[in-house]
Amino acid sequence: MSNPLLQTTRPDSLAGRRGCPLSELRDKLRRVGLRPTRQRVSLGWLLFGKGNRHVTAEMLFEEAARARVPVSLATVYNTLHQFTEAGLLRQLPVEGTKSYFDTNPTEHHHFFLEDVGELVDMPSESVRVGDLPEPPDGMEVAGVEVIVRLRRKPA
Repeated sequence: MSNPLLQTTRPDSLAGRRGCPLSELRDKLRRVGLRPTRQRVSLGWLLFGKGNRHVTAEMLFEEAARARVPVSLATVYNTLHQFTEAGLLRQLPVEGTKSYFDTNPTEHHHFFLEDVGELVDMPSESVRVGDLPEPPDGMEVAGVEVIVRLRRKPA
């Protein structure tokens, strides 16, 4: 199985060649204007080294602790927000103040499984959004995200 990190960071001119994934991650960070600090690279490796997924800051902080990456929860939050601003992640506010971060920054929709607090990608071809209201003067629609909340039916 191919490494998604290699696919998303390898320039077309290098397609098919194998390189150092950490070096490619550093290059990816530089391309979006972020300095590849040790903490950003470590957290980026945890985020992007496992393919597309949805994580909260707390989930990533726990993963970092298990991997013995010395970061504070504040650093995890800051890094997630920096990655989001740079276009590497999408932030999805789902539960009050709790946000999930999606490593797939393309526009797509989600199911939210309330019972387990998990986001799952939704097949986008089955979602049709139409008849949006006109945005206020000076504004334009930047995107539409559909999150369908699911819970188990009562027995």
